[in-house]
Amino acid sequence: MNRSFFLLPLLGSLVLSACGVKAGDSCEGGGYTCSSESEALECRDKVWRPLPCKGSAGCTEDDQTVSCDLTGNVEGDACAASAEGRGLCTADGKAVLECRMGSLVQVKTCSACTMDSARVTCQP
Repeated sequence: MNRSFFLLPLLGSLVLSACGVKAGDSCEGGGYTCSSESEALECRDKVWRPLPCKGSAGCTEDDQTVSCDLTGNVEGDACAASAEGRGLCTADGKAVLECRMGSLVQVKTCSACTMDSARVTCQP
């Protein structure tokens, strides 16, 4: 998946922001929407859950895809169900974060962390 570590497409039903949903509201099924330029919402366990999009591209909606730029996200930030098991480098390039059980967790420390379209590489 191209740029999956930088710009995470949140797959599922796109619910338009114009519907006025906010974090904590009830929802049915699954799906994503942008609640602001820096936050996406995911319908998970029948509740809209906030997902920070701290990278420079923020949260964007295009056709049936919501994209959330995670490049500025930090350990402890929420992550989407579609990101479970996926990793990304920290903004300073010194560690690898992975989405585990709905939160970003630091899994490695590096002298240099790099990402390409297929993987995260952590130099010892």
